[in-house]
Amino acid sequence: MEDALAAPSRRLSIELTGCGIEPAPVVELQNWFERPYDNSVATARTCYSSKVVYPEDVARDEQARALRDRIAASTYKAGHHTTIQHPTFQFVLKRVSRQFLWSFLHQHPFYNSEQVSQRYVKVRRGRYTTPPLPSEAARTLFQGACERLQQAYRSLLSELKGPVREEYFAIYPARRKRAERWEKAIDKRVYEAARYVLPVATHAHLYHTVSGLTLHRYRRLVEFYDCPAEQRAVVGAMVELVERVSPGFFRHAEDPLPLEKTLEFELFTRLCSGAEAAHDRAAFAREFDERLGGLRSRLVDWKVNGQASLAQAVRSVLGLSRQRLSDAEAIRCVLDPARNGPFSGGSLNLSAHLKLTRALHHPHYTFAKKLSHTADSQDQRHRMTPGSRPIIAAQALLDAPDLVLPPIVERTPSARELVERVARQTLADIARLLELGADPSAAHYLLLNATAVRFEESGDLLNFHHKWSLRLCYLAQEEIWRASCEEVRQVREIEPEVGALLGPPCWSRHRAGHTPYCPEGDRFCGVPVWSLDLDDYRRVI
Repeated sequence: MEDALAAPSRRLSIELTGCGIEPAPVVELQNWFERPYDNSVATARTCYSSKVVYPEDVARDEQARALRDRIAASTYKAGHHTTIQHPTFQFVLKRVSRQFLWSFLHQHPFYNSEQVSQRYVKVRRGRYTTPPLPSEAARTLFQGACERLQQAYRSLLSELKGPVREEYFAIYPARRKRAERWEKAIDKRVYEAARYVLPVATHAHLYHTVSGLTLHRYRRLVEFYDCPAEQRAVVGAMVELVERVSPGFFRHAEDPLPLEKTLEFELFTRLCSGAEAAHDRAAFAREFDERLGGLRSRLVDWKVNGQASLAQAVRSVLGLSRQRLSDAEAIRCVLDPARNGPFSGGSLNLSAHLKLTRALHHPHYTFAKKLSHTADSQDQRHRMTPGSRPIIAAQALLDAPDLVLPPIVERTPSARELVERVARQTLADIARLLELGADPSAAHYLLLNATAVRFEESGDLLNFHHKWSLRLCYLAQEEIWRASCEEVRQVREIEPEVGALLGPPCWSRHRAGHTPYCPEGDRFCGVPVWSLDLDDYRRVI
């Protein structure tokens, strides 16, 4: 039976009017486990039972319920929290800011989200969050700044249409004959570049699915950096909706952790406040950029025996000696698409489940990266290559624009001048908001999508392999594509046998003999990338 016929919708919803955020965010609980509290205790009791304990067993009578509550309290207090990881909750969030997603919802690996894309969907007027502000004057200033940035976005849509169209038809010359057919494809590339001028206050809507354990962590951290008012409101509604369907689920949860009790607050307050700290932020940015040496992503650390460790792990899985399987041959076994064709040709990533490809966990890399806020919002979705992203107030440079812009904007003088002009005006607006008494977390909602974010990112070869395969594709977001190209080039230098076997999906399919080489159908990028060396990769849009 189709899902739609199996059960009627049971969606629960809260519109957060009165929280000080305009327009009010909307939180909906779309799907949830039946009896999540009972389920979590049933899983705990099953560990010590000769048979499976079911949720209905732990609540069948008063005595069972008393035991349930004692077990729930003791397991939570002891830190045995995997029991509350079983129940899962799917939320729909509307009218939430991109800043909230970047700083809070997507800064950890334990979630799944599907959100509206600024690359593919045009942003409409008025779609931005106004955080709590101290006065009507501050609110008027904030909203005027957002309207100005949205007007700049619309201007960029016009400014960039011609340059993007020319670049598009340079890639697909045959498509000029039916140019009107490709206008939507061109528009999407214009959206991708124009979005850099939007504020991080811009709205998103999304599905967001988390376990009960993650929701407990959200509740504990609502006062944390970088947007506490929105965090309190949205997470508070998520918790309230879960309590409607499971009144005891948060019975033993700790109160929210005061920001003042965190190490981040102690160090930020002591070291990152005042005029001297503002000067040091600029010094940090210069120092970091010098370390990058003109790159978006610089390899700064790696396991020195990465290739040898990988090869030995392959031999260990198979119980083979070095004499029987050399390092080079072992590496080809797990990375060469010509050797592991069934694995390399499929769209479902099985690398974490197969015995041999788990050997890819052993090589490890750390990159220093500088991305725009909007590109990093996409980059952080690769949850298994985590980064130590900043407190935004610790890096925000308010004296001069600190931006990362796409090549098509850099190459279009009128577009670049427009972005830089509104960026300077926005910094003045942020400074004025602070003078009016706005909390820095509220003022920073005005930062542009193009604002530079500097951080370190680490991961193992198994997870970077998956990321690079996706992001070396010419259809990937341009800025992350560029960083991925730089990363793979550097891996080739230190681990040539590994690096030679890294490429986009079309390269893998070509090497494995799978056709068509490009799996994207009519979304083919127009370039036979499978035949190019990485050093010959070129992209503007």
